[in-house]
Amino acid sequence: MNLGFLNFYNAVLGVQQQRASLLANNIANADTPGYKAVDVPFESALSSQISDPTSADSAPEYRANVTVALDANDVSLDSERVEAASNGEQMIGAATFLKQSTADLITALRPNPSGN
Repeated sequence: MNLGFLNFYNAVLGVQQQRASLLANNIANADTPGYKAVDVPFESALSSQISDPTSADSAPEYRANVTVALDANDVSLDSERVEAASNGEQMIGAATFLKQSTADLITALRPNPSGN
């Protein structure tokens, strides 16, 4: 039995977990002089994760077109918090869908106790 949705949502949650880690690191370094914010583009990271599930995390990219402070730090706490909240909501949605889908699959595979 091919359970492609399990592989897909494993990849989705993996990329979102990587993004959560990078966003938290950006927030932690908001006051570090010279720090450049990084992130992974979700779509390309997901496609590479689906095509090769054994590959390591996607390479983070620096953000383009951001305002740089006098200390050469380009982290915007407001933007990072919005991205982190959005990523968190997407993780919750994916995890909820995965949980319900697997519960439905288990229910469908269980023998009928009444014999009907």
